Amino acid sequence: VQLQASGGGLVQAGGSLRLSCTASERTASSCVMGWFRQGPGKLREFVAAISCAGGSPVYADSVRGRFILSIDNAAKTVYLQMNSLKPEDTADYYCAGRGQYITVITRTSRQYTYWGQGTQVTVSS
Repeated sequence: VQLQASGGGLVQAGGSLRLSCTASERTASSCVMGWFRQGPGKLREFVAAISCAGGSPVYADSVRGRFILSIDNAAKTVYLQMNSLKPEDTADYYCAGRGQYITVITRTSRQYTYWGQGTQVTVSS
């Protein structure tokens, strides 16, 4: 496993969850880490990404102001704090990493090299 994601679950609307994604030694040099999600019957979409090179995280419009992405470089882990969750946030969430030593953030999933297994988030109304 190159990226290990965890933290999904069932929560009521308005609640919070925190997702974690830890890189293995093989992917530890992946500087740009992000989250994507795929809801039932929907295409995979960008959620947020952050670069170890610094700068602010980038968020999708649908989650900006509610989700907070942070990175612990020493622990090789990114955290997605999801607040004020809505039923439309229900999806499988995937963490992803760009290729070795790439520092530029992108919203395009095909430009991410490493992928974790999905972790399911269900928000009930």
